[in-house]
Amino acid sequence: MALRQHRYRITVEHLASPREDEAPRAPLAFEAANHDEIISIAERVRGRLDFPPEEAAALAIGMKLFGEVMLAHRDDPLFAELRPAWRAFIATLKARRPAGDAAAAD
Repeated sequence: MALRQHRYRITVEHLASPREDEAPRAPLAFEAANHDEIISIAERVRGRLDFPPEEAAALAIGMKLFGEVMLAHRDDPLFAELRPAWRAFIATLKARRPAGDAAAAD
């Protein structure tokens, strides 16, 4: 039986705290499925935004994780107001030319 979704293990590791008296938390790890291959999407987003690479990757991965949950629960009223803005945001991001593209100044 073939997989219908890509499977990922997501790990968030707390490296430091702004408070000296607060110790880093234990890592949080979980598995998530996505209909898209999100690593290549993160690489493409890095090339489209003039953000630091870590921020562009965080945006792309966060969007894909959030979007997949929203899609899985599309009938939940929690997402009703957000859905139109989400679609518009995704369309705007996809329409962006690669960062540093001379034609992007048009």
